[in-house]
Amino acid sequence: MSRVLVVDDEPAIVTLLQYNLEQAGYQVVTAIDGEQALNLALHERFDVILLDLMLPKLDGVEVTKKLRQEKVSTPIIMITAKTSEFDTVFGLELGADDYITKPFSPREVIARMKAVMRRYHDENDQPQTGTRPAGNLLQVGDLTIDQDKFQVKRDDRLIDLTPKEFELLLFFAKRPGKVWSREQLLEGVWGFDYSGQTRMVDIHVSHLREKIERDPKHPTLLRTVRGFGYTFEAQP
Repeated sequence: MSRVLVVDDEPAIVTLLQYNLEQAGYQVVTAIDGEQALNLALHERFDVILLDLMLPKLDGVEVTKKLRQEKVSTPIIMITAKTSEFDTVFGLELGADDYITKPFSPREVIARMKAVMRRYHDENDQPQTGTRPAGNLLQVGDLTIDQDKFQVKRDDRLIDLTPKEFELLLFFAKRPGKVWSREQLLEGVWGFDYSGQTRMVDIHVSHLREKIERDPKHPTLLRTVRGFGYTFEAQP
């Protein structure tokens, strides 16, 4: 049975989510502030965390930041009443996997949960032409991607990626040479049609380039195909 940590300081929302998730077959643990949520997430196993942005003691952004710093890779879906691009993108850049805005339907929450958990646990993608597998390592140009440790290295130097940046890089590295539209990347990496949020792809690609390209202003790995999207060149 999948375990879900629901974090919100509004009792009505906690009750709504807990009831519907338990009816759908999930085991639910709840928290009402950021400190409690952080302690639970650090010491117990969860399959997904539903995390409100505005919380007492520690807000959702700070909780996400601390969990990712502690290498807790549990998928996080932020729940927020804020809809500005800054709020949502900032949370995603820190390592949240998705966000959903209030008001929401329990059915939508469950669909989002299934999408992020499916991506997180999916180990069936096989590397294609252009990468050299070595166990669970992918060698792409001078980058070594360790799929077990969620690490990327160049010349034995660790490149610090957020979970979403790692997932985006892995998606590209397993499918070199193919041109992907922003909508296809949203579907493939975020797991569903995230209509109207293609700006999120551009931001993540930009941050990823800053970390994996030797000259981010003149990328040789992750290239823009003007008018179409992005492609990943697996260098020999």
